[in-house]
Amino acid sequence: MKVFCGRANPTTGSVEWLEEDEHYDYHQEIARSSYADMLHDKDRNVKYYQGIRAAVSRVKERGQKALVLDIGTGTGLLSMMAVTAGADFCYAIEVFKPMADAAVKIVEKNGFSDKIKIINKHSTEVTVGPDGDMPCRANILVTELFDTELIGEGALPSYEHAHRHLVQENCEAVPHRATVYAQLVESRRMWSWNKLFPIHVQTSLGEQVIVPPLELERCPGAPSVYDIQLNQVSPADFTVLSDVLPMFSVDFSKQVSSSAACHSRQFEPLVSGRAQVVLSWWDIEMDPEGKIKCTMAPFWAHSDPEGLQWRDHWMQCVYFLSQEEPVIQGSALCLVAHHDDYCVWYSLWRTSPEKNGGDLHQVRPVCDCQAHLLWNRPRFGELNDQDRTDQYVQALGTVLKPDSICLCVSDGSLLPMLAWHLGAKQVFTVECSAASHRLMKKIFKANHLEEKINIIEKRSELLTPADLGGKKVSLLLGEPFFTTSLLPWHNLYFWYVRTAVDQHLVPSAIVMPQAASLHAMVVEFRDLWRIRSPCGDCEGFDVHIMDDMVKRALDFRESREAEPHPLWEYPCRSLSEPQRILTFDFRQLVPQQPVRAEGAIELRRPGRSHGAVLWMDYHLTPDSTVSTGLLRPAGDKGDCCWNPHCKQAVYFFSTSLDPRVPLSSPQSVTYTVEFRPHTGDITMDFRLSDDLGSVH
Repeated sequence: MKVFCGRANPTTGSVEWLEEDEHYDYHQEIARSSYADMLHDKDRNVKYYQGIRAAVSRVKERGQKALVLDIGTGTGLLSMMAVTAGADFCYAIEVFKPMADAAVKIVEKNGFSDKIKIINKHSTEVTVGPDGDMPCRANILVTELFDTELIGEGALPSYEHAHRHLVQENCEAVPHRATVYAQLVESRRMWSWNKLFPIHVQTSLGEQVIVPPLELERCPGAPSVYDIQLNQVSPADFTVLSDVLPMFSVDFSKQVSSSAACHSRQFEPLVSGRAQVVLSWWDIEMDPEGKIKCTMAPFWAHSDPEGLQWRDHWMQCVYFLSQEEPVIQGSALCLVAHHDDYCVWYSLWRTSPEKNGGDLHQVRPVCDCQAHLLWNRPRFGELNDQDRTDQYVQALGTVLKPDSICLCVSDGSLLPMLAWHLGAKQVFTVECSAASHRLMKKIFKANHLEEKINIIEKRSELLTPADLGGKKVSLLLGEPFFTTSLLPWHNLYFWYVRTAVDQHLVPSAIVMPQAASLHAMVVEFRDLWRIRSPCGDCEGFDVHIMDDMVKRALDFRESREAEPHPLWEYPCRSLSEPQRILTFDFRQLVPQQPVRAEGAIELRRPGRSHGAVLWMDYHLTPDSTVSTGLLRPAGDKGDCCWNPHCKQAVYFFSTSLDPRVPLSSPQSVTYTVEFRPHTGDITMDFRLSDDLGSVH
C-alpha cells in the first residue's frame, strides 16, 4: 500500500506531496533514532546488567519467582539480561511496532522466546488478569524511559501507572533511584543563547547601538531545555557560582507521582557574579545501596573524568533563569527546581521561599515576546556575535549608496537596521509570518525605526509594486537565514526569492550575498560515528537484526542524505583539505537545468574516513565571505574549529562505521553532487577508493 506524504521543501518554500511506502515514517524514525548509540553505551549496558542481576537475586532470596516488567524494551536487551540473570519470565512492552517486531525476532534468535513476551502496546494500555496481557503483576520493574532531562519522555506518568496497575507494591526496580543535580553559573556565551544583547554598529556618523525591546529583556524565555554536549563547552566560557547541588530524587521502587512539584536547595555562592544559567544532569542508581551508579555528570563533576563514557542519547541540560540576578559570595540563596510531568525549570530566591510563604509552585515559564518561539538557541548566539555583525557592516558599507533602495529577505534579520544606519535611502523587509512581523515591529520600535523601515508581511514571491511604493530595488539583501532550514543548503531559498523578485529590481541591482558555495571535507570523528555504527553483539546478545533493520531504513531515499549536526559539540579530525563542490551565483536567476559536479577529494592524513562534512560559504562581496562551516584552516593534526551558530551536514560512509571491519587505506573519496532546481534538492553520493581504484 502506498501513501502520500506532505513534505515542506525548505529550499523552495513549497509543500510537495510524494508517494511513499506505508512504513516510510517508521523507517525515518528508525534511521534517525539513537538505538545504535544506546547499544554502544558500554557503561549503561554494564550497569543495567549488574542492577538486573542484583534485583533478580534479591527476589530469589525471598523464595519468590522473578517476574519482570520491561517498559520500553526496544531491542529486548534488558529482558534478555533479566532471563540470563535467572528471571522466570519477562513481559517486554514496546509501543513502536517496527521496533516491537524486531524485538520478537531478536529474542527468538537468542533463544529466549519461551521466557520473554513482547507486548506491542503503550504501557498504560497493558492489562493484567487471566485474559490480560500479563496474568499477574510483576515484582521487578525494569525501564529505560529517560531522556537528557530525565523526565522528558513521559517517565513519570509511565511509572505512576505501572505502580498502580502493573507491578506489586514495594517491587524491585532497575534503576532503583534517579537524582537530578544542578550548578549555577555565569556565562556570557550561554546567556547569549537566550537574550538579545545590544549590538554596536560603526557608521560614518559614529557608533549606533541596536537595543532589544524591554519586552524581550523581561521575557522568561522558552520553556524547553537546551540539551548539549556540555563536555565540549570550555571552562573558560563560564564561571561557577555554586557547588553541585542535588536538587531532587525519584525512587522508582515506590509509587511515583507525575504531579507538578518543586524542590529547593539553599547554598552560598562561591564567588560574586551574575546568576544566569543552571547546568543540570542526573545519575541513576541501579540498586538500593547505590553501589551501581551511571552518571551523566560533565568532566569537572565526574568521579572518573578520564573514564567518561561518550553518549549522545543522554547529554546534559542548560536552563536559563528568567532574569539574570546579581549574587554575592557567601550570601545565602535558594535554588528551586520545578517540574511537571514532562519538563523541568529553575528559579532563584533570595531567601528560603517556604519560610516567607512564597509560592514555590510556579507555572512553567512561557515566552511572551515571540523571539524565543522564532529564534532557536544558536540563532540567538548568531545575532549576538558582534564579529559577525561587523563583517556584514563592512560588506554593506562597500555596496550601499546614498540613493539605495534596499529589500531584505531573511527571517527575523537585523540587516534592515544595519542598512538604515549605514545610510540607505529606503529599506523594505519581508517577514512571512505574523509572529515574525510582530517581533520585528517591536525591535524597530524600540530603536525608533518603526517609521523608517517598511515591514511587508507576505511571501516574497507575492510582492507587488504597490508593496514597494512603486519603487525599484537597487540592493537585495539576505544573511541568508530562514527558520525552515535544516541543512546548510536549505537557505538557498534566498536564490529562489531573488529569482521571484527579479521584476522588482533595477537592471544594475546589487545582490548581497552575491554567491554561495558548497564545500566538503572528509573527516574522522572522535565519537559521533557511533550513532550510525552497527553493534552486532551487545553484552553477549546477538542484535544483528537491529543492525539490519537500521541498514534497511538507511536505504530509503531521504535517509541516505546528509543529516545536520552542530559539529562544535562533536570533535573530528580532517583527513582532507576542504574542497569547493558547487557554486551558486545569486546575481543570476535560478537555472532551469540541474547543476552537477563530479570529482575526487584527496586524503592528506591517515585515519578512518567516517564521513564527509558539508557546509555553505556565503560570499557577501568579492572580498568578504561568511562561512557556516570551518572558521579557520585545520591545524597540523587536522583539528577543526566549526561555526558554533550553525549545523553542518554529515554524510556518513557506511563502510567506515563498523570498527570491526578492517579497511584498506583509501587514497581519495569520489563524489557526485547534483542540485536540482525544480525540487530544490541536493543529491549526493560519496565513495571511498583505494590506491588500486577499487570502490568500497
